[in-house]
Amino acid sequence: MAVRFEATSTGQWFEPAGDARWWFDSGSIALDFAYTGELDGNAEVLSSPTDLGSWLAERFPRVDPNVSDREFSDALGLRAAIAGLALAAVDDRPSDPNDVDVINLFGALADLPPALDGGTRQAGASRARATHALSTIARDAIRTFGAELRPRIRGCSADDCSLIYLDTSRSGNRRWCSMQRCGNRAKVRAHRSRGSSNPTTR
Repeated sequence: MAVRFEATSTGQWFEPAGDARWWFDSGSIALDFAYTGELDGNAEVLSSPTDLGSWLAERFPRVDPNVSDREFSDALGLRAAIAGLALAAVDDRPSDPNDVDVINLFGALADLPPALDGGTRQAGASRARATHALSTIARDAIRTFGAELRPRIRGCSADDCSLIYLDTSRSGNRRWCSMQRCGNRAKVRAHRSRGSSNPTTR
């Protein structure tokens, strides 16, 4: 019997101006949310309540995609707080207490509980609200920026990339926002550098 948890996968497509579309997995649904526009690296994704409803519905199937103006405003406030904690973590400085308060307040609200498939009755409301999804995102932020995982908040090692991610690798040695993007570029540069420093003679 399957158990449905909300937003078990992370990552989203980035479509930067003048660059090819590519996949960025931040390792955290909270960081994914921050990268809908608050943090550098991606264009603004949430320009309206409709945009927020679509983004949430893709990750939380039980959430009603009809988002109110109040929920949209609340979401942007939560997003800004998550971004603030991410920047503080990667810079190894204390978090802003105001950002912490915002995330804790959202985390204290009712979230989206897991559910078993196969039942004949719907427990609770048939469609959860955006507020429930925001609480789930806030609780992920609490886990991500807590004492255990905060040391694994990293910035991409590429000099020309400022993306932040949660290193969820078993070895804890992730260096790049994406191996297919910055990791591959670094390999190409290293290969060219070795070739220019060791020219072959004919």
